[in-house]
Amino acid sequence: MSTAVLTISSKNYGAWALRGWLMARLAGLEFTERAISPDDPAMRAEILLLSSSIRVPALEHDGVRVWDTLAIGEYLNEIKPEAGLLPADCATRAHCRAICGEMHSGFSALRSSLPMNIKGHFPKFRLWSRAQADVDRIVAIWTECLQTYGGPYLFGSRPCIADAMFAPVVTRFISYGVALDPACAEYCRTIMALPAMQEWVAGARAEPDEIEELEAEF
Repeated sequence: MSTAVLTISSKNYGAWALRGWLMARLAGLEFTERAISPDDPAMRAEILLLSSSIRVPALEHDGVRVWDTLAIGEYLNEIKPEAGLLPADCATRAHCRAICGEMHSGFSALRSSLPMNIKGHFPKFRLWSRAQADVDRIVAIWTECLQTYGGPYLFGSRPCIADAMFAPVVTRFISYGVALDPACAEYCRTIMALPAMQEWVAGARAEPDEIEELEAEF
Protein backbone atom coordinates (compact mmCIF):
# COMPACT_ATOMS: atom_id res chain seq x y z
CA MET A 1 0.00 0.00 0.00
CA SER A 2 1.33 3.44 -0.89
CA THR A 3 2.03 5.87 1.89
CA ALA A 4 1.88 9.64 1.85
CA VAL A 5 3.26 12.25 4.21
CA LEU A 6 2.12 15.86 4.17
CA THR A 7 4.37 18.39 5.90
CA ILE A 8 2.39 21.32 7.25
CA SER A 9 2.86 24.31 9.52
CA SER A 10 0.50 25.87 12.05
CA LYS A 11 -3.17 25.05 11.60
CA ASN A 12 -4.12 28.37 13.13
CA TYR A 13 -1.95 30.60 10.97
CA GLY A 14 -0.82 28.48 8.00
CA ALA A 15 -2.90 29.50 4.98
CA TRP A 16 -0.81 27.60 2.45
CA ALA A 17 -0.70 24.57 4.71
CA LEU A 18 -4.50 24.59 4.86
CA ARG A 19 -4.75 24.72 1.07
CA GLY A 20 -2.52 21.69 0.51
CA TRP A 21 -4.03 19.75 3.39
CA LEU A 22 -7.60 20.40 2.24
CA MET A 23 -6.77 19.36 -1.32
CA ALA A 24 -5.43 16.06 0.00
CA ARG A 25 -8.55 15.53 2.10
CA LEU A 26 -10.86 16.36 -0.83
CA ALA A 27 -8.90 13.94 -3.02
CA GLY A 28 -9.44 11.16 -0.50
CA LEU A 29 -5.72 10.56 -0.12
CA GLU A 30 -4.68 8.79 3.06
CA PHE A 31 -1.71 10.58 4.52
CA THR A 32 0.25 11.18 7.68
CA GLU A 33 0.73 14.72 8.92
CA ARG A 34 4.19 15.98 9.74
CA ALA A 35 3.96 19.31 11.55
CA ILE A 36 7.07 21.45 11.71
CA SER A 37 7.95 23.49 14.76
CA PRO A 38 6.76 27.11 15.09
CA ASP A 39 10.44 28.01 15.40
CA ASP A 40 11.37 26.37 12.11
CA PRO A 41 12.49 29.00 9.56
CA ALA A 42 10.41 27.36 6.82
CA MET A 43 7.25 27.70 8.87
CA ARG A 44 7.83 31.34 9.74
CA ALA A 45 8.70 32.11 6.12
CA GLU A 46 5.36 30.70 5.04
CA ILE A 47 3.23 32.29 7.71
CA LEU A 48 4.92 35.69 7.87
CA LEU A 49 5.21 35.99 4.06
CA LEU A 50 8.99 36.27 4.29
CA SER A 51 9.84 34.13 1.30
CA SER A 52 8.81 34.12 -2.34
CA SER A 53 9.72 30.43 -2.55
CA ILE A 54 7.64 28.59 0.04
CA ARG A 55 8.16 24.84 0.47
CA VAL A 56 5.47 24.25 3.07
CA PRO A 57 3.20 22.39 2.62
CA ALA A 58 5.03 19.52 0.94
CA LEU A 59 3.59 16.18 -0.14
CA GLU A 60 5.65 13.00 -0.31
CA HIS A 61 3.93 10.10 -2.07
CA ASP A 62 5.34 6.99 -3.76
CA GLY A 63 8.79 8.54 -4.05
CA VAL A 64 7.46 11.84 -5.40
CA ARG A 65 7.94 15.10 -3.48
CA VAL A 66 5.76 18.08 -4.40
CA TRP A 67 5.84 21.36 -2.49
CA ASP A 68 4.10 24.09 -4.50
CA THR A 69 0.42 24.13 -3.53
CA LEU A 70 -0.92 24.32 -7.06
CA ALA A 71 1.46 21.54 -8.06
CA ILE A 72 0.13 19.47 -5.18
CA GLY A 73 -3.39 20.02 -6.47
CA GLU A 74 -2.46 19.04 -10.02
CA TYR A 75 -0.63 15.95 -8.77
CA LEU A 76 -3.59 14.88 -6.64
CA ASN A 77 -5.91 15.36 -9.61
CA GLU A 78 -3.73 13.01 -11.66
CA ILE A 79 -3.52 10.24 -9.07
CA LYS A 80 -7.12 10.64 -7.83
CA PRO A 81 -9.09 11.70 -10.93
CA GLU A 82 -12.30 10.30 -9.50
CA ALA A 83 -12.25 13.03 -6.81
CA GLY A 84 -12.90 15.72 -9.43
CA LEU A 85 -10.44 18.23 -8.01
CA LEU A 86 -10.45 19.91 -11.43
CA PRO A 87 -13.62 20.28 -13.52
CA ALA A 88 -14.02 17.82 -16.39
CA ASP A 89 -15.05 20.40 -18.98
CA CYS A 90 -12.09 22.09 -20.69
CA ALA A 91 -13.42 25.66 -20.52
CA THR A 92 -14.56 25.28 -16.92
CA ARG A 93 -11.22 23.74 -15.99
CA ALA A 94 -9.42 26.70 -17.55
CA HIS A 95 -11.59 29.09 -15.51
CA CYS A 96 -10.83 27.12 -12.35
CA ARG A 97 -7.09 27.22 -13.02
CA ALA A 98 -7.25 30.95 -13.74
CA ILE A 99 -8.82 31.90 -10.41
CA CYS A 100 -6.54 29.48 -8.55
CA GLY A 101 -3.56 31.17 -10.18
CA GLU A 102 -4.92 34.58 -9.22
CA MET A 103 -5.23 33.46 -5.60
CA HIS A 104 -1.79 31.87 -5.71
CA SER A 105 0.04 34.99 -6.87
CA GLY A 106 -2.18 37.90 -5.88
CA PHE A 107 -4.05 39.62 -3.07
CA SER A 108 -0.90 40.70 -1.23
CA ALA A 109 -2.68 43.50 0.62
CA LEU A 110 -5.27 41.09 1.98
CA ARG A 111 -2.60 38.59 3.01
CA SER A 112 -0.53 41.15 4.89
CA SER A 113 -3.32 43.10 6.58
CA LEU A 114 -5.63 40.17 7.39
CA PRO A 115 -3.28 37.28 8.25
CA MET A 116 -5.01 33.97 8.81
CA ASN A 117 -5.82 33.53 12.48
CA ILE A 118 -8.60 31.02 13.04
CA LYS A 119 -8.65 31.50 16.82
CA GLY A 120 -8.75 35.28 16.44
CA HIS A 121 -11.92 37.36 16.45
CA PHE A 122 -11.63 41.00 15.42
CA PRO A 123 -15.18 42.24 14.66
CA LYS A 124 -14.23 45.94 14.53
CA PHE A 125 -11.31 45.49 12.17
CA ARG A 126 -11.07 48.35 9.67
CA LEU A 127 -9.90 47.50 6.18
CA TRP A 128 -7.52 49.86 4.41
CA SER A 129 -8.28 50.70 0.79
CA ARG A 130 -5.89 48.27 -0.89
CA ALA A 131 -7.13 45.37 1.22
CA GLN A 132 -10.71 46.37 0.44
CA ALA A 133 -9.87 46.25 -3.27
CA ASP A 134 -8.67 42.67 -2.78
CA VAL A 135 -11.87 41.80 -0.92
CA ASP A 136 -13.95 43.30 -3.71
CA ARG A 137 -12.11 41.25 -6.33
CA ILE A 138 -12.55 38.03 -4.36
CA VAL A 139 -16.26 38.73 -3.95
CA ALA A 140 -16.49 39.29 -7.71
CA ILE A 141 -14.76 35.95 -8.37
CA TRP A 142 -17.04 34.09 -5.99
CA THR A 143 -20.17 35.76 -7.34
CA GLU A 144 -19.31 34.94 -10.95
CA CYS A 145 -18.54 31.31 -10.13
CA LEU A 146 -21.61 30.76 -7.96
CA GLN A 147 -23.89 32.30 -10.58
CA THR A 148 -22.25 30.52 -13.51
CA TYR A 149 -21.97 27.04 -12.05
CA GLY A 150 -24.92 27.04 -9.65
CA GLY A 151 -23.08 26.47 -6.35
CA PRO A 152 -22.97 25.62 -3.56
CA TYR A 153 -19.23 25.41 -4.32
CA LEU A 154 -17.35 27.60 -6.75
CA PHE A 155 -17.60 25.11 -9.61
CA GLY A 156 -20.82 23.33 -8.83
CA SER A 157 -22.05 20.59 -6.58
CA ARG A 158 -18.73 19.31 -5.22
CA PRO A 159 -15.70 21.10 -3.74
CA CYS A 160 -12.60 21.32 -5.91
CA ILE A 161 -9.13 22.84 -5.99
CA ALA A 162 -10.56 26.36 -6.22
CA ASP A 163 -12.48 25.95 -2.96
CA ALA A 164 -9.31 24.74 -1.25
CA MET A 165 -7.40 27.74 -2.60
CA PHE A 166 -9.96 30.19 -1.22
CA ALA A 167 -10.67 28.36 2.06
CA PRO A 168 -8.12 30.43 4.04
CA VAL A 169 -9.82 33.58 2.73
CA VAL A 170 -13.10 32.29 4.14
CA THR A 171 -11.48 31.96 7.57
CA ARG A 172 -10.04 35.47 7.27
CA PHE A 173 -13.42 36.98 6.42
CA ILE A 174 -14.92 35.29 9.47
CA SER A 175 -12.07 36.21 11.84
CA TYR A 176 -12.08 39.89 10.83
CA GLY A 177 -15.83 40.30 10.43
CA VAL A 178 -15.73 41.25 6.74
CA ALA A 179 -19.21 42.20 5.55
CA LEU A 180 -20.44 40.07 2.65
CA ASP A 181 -23.57 39.83 0.54
CA PRO A 182 -25.93 36.91 1.33
CA ALA A 183 -24.62 34.62 -1.45
CA CYS A 184 -20.98 35.00 -0.44
CA ALA A 185 -21.82 34.70 3.26
CA GLU A 186 -23.63 31.44 2.48
CA TYR A 187 -20.61 30.23 0.51
CA CYS A 188 -18.45 30.85 3.59
CA ARG A 189 -20.83 28.81 5.71
CA THR A 190 -20.75 26.02 3.13
CA ILE A 191 -16.96 25.85 3.21
CA MET A 192 -16.79 25.95 6.99
CA ALA A 193 -19.35 23.12 7.18
CA LEU A 194 -17.09 20.73 5.28
CA PRO A 195 -16.04 17.90 7.65
CA ALA A 196 -12.42 18.46 6.63
CA MET A 197 -12.63 22.15 7.51
CA GLN A 198 -14.18 21.34 10.87
CA GLU A 199 -11.31 18.92 11.49
CA TRP A 200 -8.75 21.60 10.58
CA VAL A 201 -10.41 24.23 12.78
CA ALA A 202 -10.48 21.84 15.73
CA GLY A 203 -6.76 21.31 15.26
CA ALA A 204 -6.17 25.05 15.05
CA ARG A 205 -8.04 25.69 18.28
CA ALA A 206 -5.99 23.02 20.04
CA GLU A 207 -2.68 24.67 19.17
CA PRO A 208 -1.04 26.29 22.21
CA ASP A 209 1.42 28.45 20.31
CA GLU A 210 0.87 32.07 19.36
CA ILE A 211 2.89 34.05 16.88
CA GLU A 212 3.03 37.57 18.24
CA GLU A 213 3.52 39.20 14.84
CA LEU A 214 0.14 37.87 13.69
CA GLU A 215 -1.97 38.96 16.63
CA ALA A 216 -3.93 42.04 15.54
CA GLU A 217 -3.86 45.12 17.73
CA PHE A 218 -6.27 48.07 17.83
